[in-house]
Amino acid sequence: MPAIINIHIKNFDGWIEKKKEYHFQEKPSPMFKERDIWWVSIGINIGYEEDGKHDKFLRPVLVLKKFNRDLFLGVPMSTKIKNNPYYIKVTIADKTVSALISQIRVFSAKRIQDKLAELDTNDFKNVKDEVIKMVSFSSLPKQRGRG
Repeated sequence: MPAIINIHIKNFDGWIEKKKEYHFQEKPSPMFKERDIWWVSIGINIGYEEDGKHDKFLRPVLVLKKFNRDLFLGVPMSTKIKNNPYYIKVTIADKTVSALISQIRVFSAKRIQDKLAELDTNDFKNVKDEVIKMVSFSSLPKQRGRG
């Protein structure tokens, strides 16, 4: 019996057109701040990188660090809950969701669409702490010999 192959076709061409539209738009940056969760057009990405959905390629994104009015460090969100150290459970409007800290990246404010919510201060601190643990590098023991 032949194996069933599930092939998901990604709409790269549609994303490229939408990306150009966002890049050239002439609207002011929204007033976003840390702890906000916005619908952000994150696009269609490569491999296991998180994709946006629907015609605007949207996904909820937590503003982790605001650099200026045009740029921020964000963490995509998901309704999937996994027993995985990179899926941090948080609560939004009485619903448990995940902050996908392994998908952290810089976003342009031009990608921001609509505000969804503001994360609770305790959940926000927990996400930040988990990001810090994820990116911290332990001191390696000094190598002997030719290292």
